[in-house]
Amino acid sequence: MFKQNIFILILLLCMSCSSSVIVTDEEKEQYPDIFPDYINCTIPPNIAPLNFSLKTEYDEARVLLTSGDNVVEVTARKQQFSFPASQWKKILQTSMGKNIEVKVLAKENGKWVGYAPFYFHVAAEPIDPYMAYRLIEPGYELWSEMGIYQRNLENFTETPVLENKMTESNCMNCHSFCMQDPEKMMFHMRGSLACTMLIDGDKVEKLNTKTDQTMSTLVYPSWHPSGQYIAYSINDTKQAFHMNDPNRVEVYDNKSDVVVYDIKKHEIITTAVLFSEDYMETFPTFSPDGKTLYFCSAKTFPMPSEFENMKYSLCAISFDPETRRFGSQVDTLYNAVSEGQSISFPRVSPDGKYLLYTKSGYGTFSIWHKDSDLYMIDLATGIHTPLNEANSENVDSYHSWSSNSKWVAFSSRRIDGLYTRPYFMYIDADGKAAKPFLLPQKDVSFYHRFMKSYNIPELITGKVKNRGWQFARIAKEDPGVNVGFAGIK
Repeated sequence: MFKQNIFILILLLCMSCSSSVIVTDEEKEQYPDIFPDYINCTIPPNIAPLNFSLKTEYDEARVLLTSGDNVVEVTARKQQFSFPASQWKKILQTSMGKNIEVKVLAKENGKWVGYAPFYFHVAAEPIDPYMAYRLIEPGYELWSEMGIYQRNLENFTETPVLENKMTESNCMNCHSFCMQDPEKMMFHMRGSLACTMLIDGDKVEKLNTKTDQTMSTLVYPSWHPSGQYIAYSINDTKQAFHMNDPNRVEVYDNKSDVVVYDIKKHEIITTAVLFSEDYMETFPTFSPDGKTLYFCSAKTFPMPSEFENMKYSLCAISFDPETRRFGSQVDTLYNAVSEGQSISFPRVSPDGKYLLYTKSGYGTFSIWHKDSDLYMIDLATGIHTPLNEANSENVDSYHSWSSNSKWVAFSSRRIDGLYTRPYFMYIDADGKAAKPFLLPQKDVSFYHRFMKSYNIPELITGKVKNRGWQFARIAKEDPGVNVGFAGIK
């Protein structure tokens, strides 16, 4: 009797694991209407489950994931399809470089309907397992509750790097990492605890970066690959609001320059062509070999009266890390002004093949410009290409590369035009972008009720250590190191 009961139990378990057979009354030619739009996107083999909902009304619904002999069947619960982590991980690992077919079946008005199958293409290359970002009110003028957070992209775990409830509700921004290394990072704090926090392994250093020779504290950063330098812009930045304009918010610079900070010597260095009153330089970024400094440059105009005339081109200057000297000549790599355009956020892929940037009609703050799109330069050929597969009719702006140069995280307002959400896109061997996908959440309704924007999504190779308490203590108690100005080279 005992053996018979065991056999019946095993039989029931096997039956529960097998895929049910549904005979559909109708097969439709169109794809299902789902949120998020994950239809025919390329995904990493180590991404969290892409849970989604069917937006059309139904009595019940199921989805089948099929890859070879591997089949995962999920029934809609609480108006969404939630894939079990273990089954999801298994089908991804067995589908690297292949497609997973996704078939949605829905019982509508008493009849089963089958929608046209779509696919998840699983890339062979993984994405960096973590992403750091700031969560902030979308208008950027309020920061009573904000922080820098990190998300494990392989599951749904989010943890704070630092929340401003620990630091007198101050603003914090511009978190940046050296070559995607979570052990080597920096971020700024503003307000009553104004400083720059520099983290190198177990060492945490507080910096006071305003000097008598510079117009502001250090602002937009880019690490030198050696970890010895960080390029920064210094900016006299203002914010304004349009009364009748789809862009809503305008952020502009009255003045801006580019400098390089020497971490070991606690000194700022620069050169005359990056420290000019006739031009405004901003958004510096080092090449992966550390010998070229890219930046954006615009001719100075009276602000804010001529804010629409501010158009930035892409420039570059050589840099010798051994001597700390800059080249004597600035090269204009892309004269965007001649096309009536403006660029921002240049970022070079770690393998040195491509430079990704944002293009918009004017100005420097493309995060609020609805016409902003992502473009890429093949640095070997100099050819510029719009990433049409990734761009939308709304804002597509800030971006960062993965350490293997195959993935890009970028910010977009394509869902509602108000809140910035993080998307990921795959870049193939020919530099072509695949259809991007939204950062997956355990609860699909999350993005409909979450009232903050994801700001500065940065991919990193691991988790930032949990030591917000240490950052807060140093910010409050440590007098900090006063940064010096070494002069114009």
